[in-house]
Amino acid sequence: MTVVDTDRIDMADTSDERTLDEMFEWLEPTPEGFKVEIVEGTVHMSPQRDTTWEITFDILEQLRTTYERRRLKTDVRIDLPGHLNGFASDVVALSPDAVKGEDGRWRYQDIEFVAEVISKATAANDYGIKKAVYTTAGVPVYLIVDPYTGTWHLHTLPKEDEYRSVLSLDFGTPVDLTSTVVGLTLATDAFPRD
Repeated sequence: MTVVDTDRIDMADTSDERTLDEMFEWLEPTPEGFKVEIVEGTVHMSPQRDTTWEITFDILEQLRTTYERRRLKTDVRIDLPGHLNGFASDVVALSPDAVKGEDGRWRYQDIEFVAEVISKATAANDYGIKKAVYTTAGVPVYLIVDPYTGTWHLHTLPKEDEYRSVLSLDFGTPVDLTSTVVGLTLATDAFPRD
């Protein structure tokens, strides 16, 4: 006589695959003052810092000269290509014809510009994994602002898994985006340092 352990069979038939929606649902409610992102299936929760907000707000104000308010987002979840990537970027500018997907969220295909302001806890993501994901997603302009070093890093011309053009300069030097889809110059002289 053969004994069959049906509990083990049932467990083997159950998928352990998580979804972004499930993961974000588990994290609700998010503590006030914290930003939550999922990068390659890993949850990153970081406190919102005054320096980050000042730089973010400065960039948003400057982008308002060419972007209408509804096209500018901050800390809004957008799902990106790859395994479990739900980013809440510091600044996102969407194309004029941007529409929400069937899931009710903005589509990564409509992103024209992303800016991330570095924090110590998530700097490796912004310089590494997130940069690679933005490249793969075809985001035309990715700006990293680093208040610890007082520098900014402009990434343009995405191709496959890398940006073909990278320019790094100090705060105080304007970010010339006139030759990109953004079409303006960002002043950086008021960006605070940490």
